[in-house]
Order: sequence, then C-alpha cells, then structure tokens
Amino acid sequence: MHLYDYILSGSCYKVRLLVSLLGIDYNKIAVDFHPGAAHKKPDFLALNPSGTLPVLKDGETTLCDTQAILSFIALKYDATGQWFPTNDPSVVGHIMQWLAFANRLTDSAGQARLHDMLGRELDIDAARLAARKAMRELEAYLTEREFLGQKFLVTDKPTIADIACFPYVALSPDGGIDHDEFPALRRWMIEVRRLDKFIEMPGIHRLHDQRDVDVS
Repeated sequence: MHLYDYILSGSCYKVRLLVSLLGIDYNKIAVDFHPGAAHKKPDFLALNPSGTLPVLKDGETTLCDTQAILSFIALKYDATGQWFPTNDPSVVGHIMQWLAFANRLTDSAGQARLHDMLGRELDIDAARLAARKAMRELEAYLTEREFLGQKFLVTDKPTIADIACFPYVALSPDGGIDHDEFPALRRWMIEVRRLDKFIEMPGIHRLHDQRDVDVS
C-alpha cells in the first residue's frame, strides 16, 4: 500500500490515522504540496488528474477521494468489521451520510485553515460561517448521542464516520474557529484521542496527562 501524503493535510491525516488504528504497514510518499505545488505537476497529474491529495495505490487499485479511501481500507483490511459495518443497511446509510458531512467540513473549516495558514484566496467570512454551521449541527447531534449513552457518531464503537469528521473539527482553530461553544464536540474529540494506536499530526496531539480532563 502506497499513500501519497502531505503532513499538514487533514485529509491525508484521516488515512494515516485509520491505517495506524488498524496496524497496517504502508509506504508513505511525501508530496510537496506547499510551496512546491507538486500536486499540480505533470507526474502527479498522471496519477491523479484532479490534482488532489491524498492518493492511495494498493495493488491494481488507485483511489483519489479521501472518503472512498477510508471505505476501501476499512472494507479490505478490518477483519472485525468495526470500522465499516456492512451487516445493517441503516448503519451503512448513516456512515455514508457522515462521510458526505465530512466533505462539508473540508470545504469550510478546511478551506478557512488553508486561508490562514497557506494564504489560500477565498471568502474567509463565508468559509467560517459555513464551518460554524456544520459544527453546530454536529454539536447538536453529539449531544443527543450523549443522552443515549453513546460516544461515537454511528455505533457504540468508532467507525470511519468518526475518522472522516474528526480532523477538520480538531484543526478548526487553525482557521479561526475555536471550540469554546462546542462542549459535546470537545468530549467526542477526547474519545477519538483515547483510541489505541491514535497518532498525532501538527495541530492534533495526544491527550498525555490531560486524558481525564473534564470539558463539560
């Protein structure tokens, strides 16, 4: 398995995180996204004409969409079926719904982060407004889940839905969107960070001695 990767990309981190949680060996190929714009050069465009990251090559399979990559890895490599349960159509439907929601986070909080960190030109006020709207929706949903005694988005265990949504929520302060008004989101992020084989990226850290902090 080969992952074309950029260390600061929340989308690439989703894949690195799932691979770590599953204990899969893989080859990470660094792409000079910034400042080199290697993802727009002919060699990379021959691999992925859309010029986006991440890209996964596994045998004869090449995938260029983050949520598709997460689905593929879970279905191929997770023998337990935890990360993408397929025996219940309702669960499958809800996971797919959250994968689509994750794209909203990428297109809002993720874009705001690119603006603030790398100078991406966009309507930053609109991006932050859309991000806060999405995060408020997620906050309301997670609050309801807590009333049911549930810590994760779809089942009583984490799935690729949690992995897809986690990074750009956790990284939203990099785009000027803090977590102060989202206590349920903060508790959910702690649960993700508690997972065995959780890994860090710049801007997302392990809990360390803050593992039992009360964020209510």
